[in-house]
Amino acid sequence: MKRICVYAGSNAGNAPDYAEAAERLGLELASRNIELVYGGSKMGLMGIVADTVLANGGRVIGVMPKGLFRGEMVHTGLTELREAEHMHDRKATMAELADAFIALPGGLGTFEELFEVLSWSQLGIHQKPVGLLNVRSFYAPLSDFIAHAIQAGFARPSNMSLFLMKEQPAELVDALLQYQRTEQENKWGLDE
Repeated sequence: MKRICVYAGSNAGNAPDYAEAAERLGLELASRNIELVYGGSKMGLMGIVADTVLANGGRVIGVMPKGLFRGEMVHTGLTELREAEHMHDRKATMAELADAFIALPGGLGTFEELFEVLSWSQLGIHQKPVGLLNVRSFYAPLSDFIAHAIQAGFARPSNMSLFLMKEQPAELVDALLQYQRTEQENKWGLDE
């Protein structure tokens, strides 16, 4: 695995555990020679994971749309910064560059990016592993919500296997490296 795309909050959250997890993830990526692909900001958890990878000799590729290039937002010390035309272009570029995905805690933007790669995986657009770093049980309600969608008949049971969830960065990276995709049921319940 050469590169992992990390989705993360542009805020640091209200507990030190979130920033500590971002640092530990950055150390894990750098120590394993795995490049970081992310949204290109120096703010919040995004900035913490990027700074940690860089400080430990790792490579970081940031992808940011032109419209977000404000001086206080864009990280100017990256290995490589790619300019995207718009948010859709940004997400497609990040997904194309990555061999796997990790979601740190974050807000609506992180959720939107995470759900897009989960949806793409469900549809077979990609077969890359997706991991949730479950700091302070941040993603436990999301896992419960997906289970609820399955119970309500809006998702298939195999959808629970589209993501891996671990509390520690090292465990999550190990799980991504060992990931074996399970076959998904037909989304619409049709015989093929």
